[in-house]
Amino acid sequence: MKRVAVLVLVLAALALAWRYGLFARLSAPKELAAALVAAGAWGWLAFVAAYAFLQPFGVPGTVFVVAAPLIWPWPIAFALSMTGTMAASVIGFSFARFVARDWVAARIPARFRKYDDAIERHAFRTTFLLRLIFWMPQVLHFFLGVSKVPFWTHFWASLFGYLAPIFLVSYIGSEIFDGAGHMRPRAWLMLGALAAASLLLAAILNRRRPSRAPG
Repeated sequence: MKRVAVLVLVLAALALAWRYGLFARLSAPKELAAALVAAGAWGWLAFVAAYAFLQPFGVPGTVFVVAAPLIWPWPIAFALSMTGTMAASVIGFSFARFVARDWVAARIPARFRKYDDAIERHAFRTTFLLRLIFWMPQVLHFFLGVSKVPFWTHFWASLFGYLAPIFLVSYIGSEIFDGAGHMRPRAWLMLGALAAASLLLAAILNRRRPSRAPG
């Protein structure tokens, strides 16, 4: 039943997006942004729904996270980005675990397999670090879905892993991109500092991991 429910939900959302012209509007970002703002709370809902159902199946999550602060004030952008990111993560995770587990497992890149033992021993910490460093690639949703990490451990570890980077992108988003969505000259420096901070925090947390008892 879980497999059927998740699959029906995904297909229904994609069908609605097509029916109401969402895919066509993606090619006209200024018009789409104006429509979302004019729609008020319905615009928030449309943004989160599009993020949640499109990101796990191919649309980069950074497109939504970067676009949000160019459309709304940063507190709203942060709330919507976090909600959409978590919803997309849960959908991607659930699709891999409950709908297409065998098919997904056969296609996970070998580089992710090195985290299997770490997830089995330290599920929360490993998931948190993976989300902090890599954020939300579809393959990571799927890898965690076929791993041994429990659902709620994945949920809370992902939530805390996303908080800092999404907050920073939401807060400084207008400094990274101009009104037309083009990167400002100083953007690479700011993004590099954000990546370095994430890696530094991950290294500190990893070094503090207690060593296993011998034998």
